[in-house]
Amino acid sequence: MKRNITVIGVPMDLGQLKRGVDMGPQAIRYAGVIEKLQTLQYDVSDFGDIKVVDVASENSFVAENLNNLTAVKKVNEMLANTVDETIERGDFPLVFCGDHSIAIGSLAGIAKRYKNIGVIWFDAHGDMNTDKTSPSGNIHGMSLAASVGHGHPSLVHLFEAKTKIQPENVVLIGVRELDRGEIELLRQLNVKVFTMHEVDTMGMKAVMDEALQYLQDRTDKIHVSFDLDVLDPSEAPGVGTPVIGGITYREAHVALELLAKTKGIISAEFVEVNPILDVRNKTAELTVALIGSLFGETLF
Repeated sequence: MKRNITVIGVPMDLGQLKRGVDMGPQAIRYAGVIEKLQTLQYDVSDFGDIKVVDVASENSFVAENLNNLTAVKKVNEMLANTVDETIERGDFPLVFCGDHSIAIGSLAGIAKRYKNIGVIWFDAHGDMNTDKTSPSGNIHGMSLAASVGHGHPSLVHLFEAKTKIQPENVVLIGVRELDRGEIELLRQLNVKVFTMHEVDTMGMKAVMDEALQYLQDRTDKIHVSFDLDVLDPSEAPGVGTPVIGGITYREAHVALELLAKTKGIISAEFVEVNPILDVRNKTAELTVALIGSLFGETLF
C-alpha cells in the first residue's frame, strides 16, 4: 500500500441515537494510531477532524424517517471532499469513527477517483435499509444501501449524482443481524454475503480467500469498511449496537493480515468505537491493533 497516509477523524454520532461515538477519533488517537503507523514506516499526516454541524441549527432531527438527514448529509459532503483531495495528493485515506453513516462520504470521495471499486464491509449488520424499510430511521443502517444506489436521493447522489458502488462489487463479512427489508434488498441486488455461519463453518481464511478472489475477478481496487461491532462484544465492548456471536480477536487479525498481502487496498475506515460504552479504552486499542495488521504489521 502507499507509504503516505492521511488520517481523517469524523466525530459524528448523528447517524444513530446513542451518544459517545463522536469521541471515537479522540480515543483512537489516544490509543496510539499515529505512532503505530509511523513505527511501520509510513509517513502519516493527521488532517484532524471533520467539523460536525450543529443539528439544532439545521432543524433536521427527523425528516421522512431519516434522523438528522440534513446534518448527516453536510458532514458526509465535507468528508467526501476531504477524501477526494487526499487521493488527489497521492495519499491513502484512513478514516475513523464516528458511526457507520460516514461510509457514505468515504465512498463518495473514493468513487470520484476510482471507477470500479470493490468494497469489503465487515459488520454485524447489513446497513442495507432505506428510509422505506428502516425500523429506526437511523442513517448508519442505510449507508451501504445508499452507496449502491438505493435510498433517499440526498444520500444516494451525495457529492456526485451517480451510484458510487455496484452492488455486485460488495462483500459483507460477519453479518448476524438483518432486518427483513435488508434481506430482500441484498437478495435482489445479488450482494455477496458471508454471515457468521460461513465464518464458523468455513473459517476466516477460506472466507477471505473467496472474497478476495471474487473481487479480484471484477474490480480494480478495494475499500475496507470495518465496523467494530463485527467482533463479539466480549472482544469489543465499546460499540453502540453489539450483537453476541461475532468474530474473535484472532479472526479479525487474520482477515486484515490477508488484506495486507494484497496490493489493491486503496482506502479504509474503522467505525462505531464508542468510548462511553467501552472498558478502559479496550475497543479503541483493539482498533489500533487491527489497523496495524491492515498496514502490514507482523510478529516476525
